[in-house]
Amino acid sequence: MEKAILFARVSTREQAEEGYSLPAQEKLLEEYASRNNFLIVKRFSVPESASGKQERKLFNELLKHIDKNKKVKIVLCEKVDRITRNFNDAVRLDEWLNKDNERQVHFVKQNLIIHKNSRSNEFFQWDIYLALARQYSNNLSEETKKGLYEKAEQGWFPGNKKRGYKTIGDIGQKIWVKDEDISDHKFIEIAFVLYDTGNYTLRTLVTELINQGWTSKGKPAVSISELHRLLSDPFYCGEFIFGGKHYKKAKHEPLISKELFYRVQERLQRKIKAGKYKKHLYLFGGGLITCGECGRTITFETQKGHYYGRCTKHNTNCSQKKYVREEKIDEQVKDILDSFKIDNKRILEWVRKALKEVNKDEKDYHADIMRELDNKRQKIEKTLDQLYEDRLDEKISKVFYTRNQEKWEKELDNVINAIEKHAQANVNYQKLGINIFELSQNGREIYEKKALVEEKRELLQFVFSNLYLKDGKVNYTAHNGFDVIAKRAKDCNWLRDRDLNPNFHVQSVACYHYTIPH
Repeated sequence: MEKAILFARVSTREQAEEGYSLPAQEKLLEEYASRNNFLIVKRFSVPESASGKQERKLFNELLKHIDKNKKVKIVLCEKVDRITRNFNDAVRLDEWLNKDNERQVHFVKQNLIIHKNSRSNEFFQWDIYLALARQYSNNLSEETKKGLYEKAEQGWFPGNKKRGYKTIGDIGQKIWVKDEDISDHKFIEIAFVLYDTGNYTLRTLVTELINQGWTSKGKPAVSISELHRLLSDPFYCGEFIFGGKHYKKAKHEPLISKELFYRVQERLQRKIKAGKYKKHLYLFGGGLITCGECGRTITFETQKGHYYGRCTKHNTNCSQKKYVREEKIDEQVKDILDSFKIDNKRILEWVRKALKEVNKDEKDYHADIMRELDNKRQKIEKTLDQLYEDRLDEKISKVFYTRNQEKWEKELDNVINAIEKHAQANVNYQKLGINIFELSQNGREIYEKKALVEEKRELLQFVFSNLYLKDGKVNYTAHNGFDVIAKRAKDCNWLRDRDLNPNFHVQSVACYHYTIPH
């Protein structure tokens, strides 16, 4: 009986409520282990309440454990996106796999087993699953952001913390109220009043507030910099800034009047800005391309109407001193996109088939999510109908009816919102495989048609995990499946060689392309 590690993760509270809880994942993996004669010797479970830092810690503990315990050859996981959603982690798993022919990662729901000698199409599927997971996560994130902006439009600050206040209510329906359990709100109000007198600087005001008792565990409760931030925050006069927009009609109870707040702003000699000055966005700036010698960022500047980039060279002996015009970098990037084009019809058909298989698996999985949510919606609606009939028949009291009606209607709203978010997030899902295929075949043309710098940068970030410049030449590390496509385009005889020799083993293409030469 082979030893195995179980890894389960629920990334959002919604997933837990939709039936994709840790117990459900663990049961699935336990049944799979039993069928395949695996002995689960350790479990790693990441709950929805875990922070990003805690998730990273558990993933690192998993890698440390499987690397240390040489007899453990198998890792069991529900799906690719349960164990990781970024390519750095995928590389680390890949490195572990490549140290031993017997090591395997089983993605049970996707019927995918990755090991050192997996076929190229299996590695390709793994890459695409990662890309889809990240895309789906990003889409859900966008829907969540829409909800936050909607909340802001309704007059409620969507942030997490405001000193002197606390939130009450259920998730999605929280409101801000003064925190009467601590004295922060009283001292913040005093701070505005005293600073408005003109008799205090920020430094002397901090001292005065401490003298009046604003301390925490015997230490000052506020610093000069934090006091400046508090006095500059329009939240305390019944306004707030969110997403670069100034909302002037907030619904929470203010601590001070607007007149007092703006008098204080005049004394602070600063104006509230609903947004920051935006510098020119260079096509390859902002870390999109790095130095191929020292790994530092290539920075750009404007000279005589042209954009030039070179290595920052801070605290290094990097020899890359020459400026390179943006146009030359851009032309080389276009040539790289051209190089992804596959002319061999046989390989082209294989890539198309792999993308279809990946899309079918993901489509089936997310159809299950929507089905679970719809079943939950129907059950809640039946409960509400029954509750209504019981009230009409006077089987239950008015108080009982009202309390339970409100509870189940909130639950129904949450489920309907979840259905809408998942449906919206799924809109671009099927397009993703098509985009990968089209970019691999017509990348240059698609790139050139992008009118905005932001659009071109987005495309490049999707195709490349890194671009790097050395001696005026651009090289790259691709991801999202383009690493595999590039390899196939470069060596169109690879599949034929493998077919002729059944014992031919392939090194992980993912591992090969993730390594950046220096």
